[in-house]
Amino acid sequence: MVMEKSVIDYFTVLEDPRKWRNVQHLLEDIMVISIIAVICGAEGWEEIEDFARSKEKFFKSILKLPHGIPSHDTIRRVFALIEPESFEQCFKLWTNSLVKEQKGVVAFDGKTLRGSHDRSKGKSPIHMVSAWSSANGIVLGQLAVGDKSNEITAIPNLIKLLDLDGLIVTIDAMGTQTKIADSIKGKGADYILALKGNQGYLNELVESGFQTRKADLYYETIEKDHGRIEIRKCYVMNQIKWMDEEIDRWRDLKSIIKIESIREIQNKKAEETRYYISSLNDNAELINNSIREHWGIENKLHWSLDVTFREDESRKRAGKTAKNFTIVRRIALNLLRTCDDLKISIKRKRLRAGWDEAYLQSILKI
Repeated sequence: MVMEKSVIDYFTVLEDPRKWRNVQHLLEDIMVISIIAVICGAEGWEEIEDFARSKEKFFKSILKLPHGIPSHDTIRRVFALIEPESFEQCFKLWTNSLVKEQKGVVAFDGKTLRGSHDRSKGKSPIHMVSAWSSANGIVLGQLAVGDKSNEITAIPNLIKLLDLDGLIVTIDAMGTQTKIADSIKGKGADYILALKGNQGYLNELVESGFQTRKADLYYETIEKDHGRIEIRKCYVMNQIKWMDEEIDRWRDLKSIIKIESIREIQNKKAEETRYYISSLNDNAELINNSIREHWGIENKLHWSLDVTFREDESRKRAGKTAKNFTIVRRIALNLLRTCDDLKISIKRKRLRAGWDEAYLQSILKI
């Protein structure tokens, strides 16, 4: 019988950047201690060390720890030396093991780590581009870039790393680029790409198309919850030969989409209209739901990282530290989201994991 690998097993192959003559603590021990401490609420190096010392008996039961618990300075130095690209590869291998079935929407979006900027050295904050699996509720991968404008170059690189065959990729207007559409189709996926003013002529063409032509497909949803009413109207036009210039530019472009959202809360009404292009063309319900699922990357990933993990408040800047620690947070979030106890909040799971070692082991699958 083949035993299922735990998260620990996937990071034992990470290359150690330290000079071995002076090394006392194993790299995998430092990584696992840090991941578990972050799961249980630690946010800084001292907190990771404090947590590990309070749970030293537990850690000795699952790790080698030849010289006991490493100091916070040792942990910090290691994270400043690890190559983020190698760490990301380990992360990707592990997330692949979590995905039982590839299906549905993979949303790509960027997030700025506001606390990672260093004004004294003129350094901009780090910007992370993540791929979020809506069906599995986990981060599939991420890449760090220097600033938001570099999302355009980072997204194709992240697409290359992922298995996207048969999936639907959604990206906001920053990523609506012909090369990105080509990359998505090259991986066997379909795309839904948002349009805004930065798309210039294409955005104007699609908007005017819906003003002068009738949609071929239509789907509507109405949701009512605690005095809030939201109506979403999805119009799909798949007879778009009149867009021949754009069809030639965009690989497998088959439809243009208009989404009207009408929200009413306490007699206050707000309306919004958004436009998209897509390689899908014959199912307005699927297109509408896929666009809706895109916002899971904001509500379930970015919100959790900011509110529960307080990522925007982090001041980690030295070396490769900030990039590497973002991967640790996403490992922790994936573990918490994929544990069997799905009915309680991430915050409660973190508290319970810190109190109950049996529960923590169930999260780690060890």
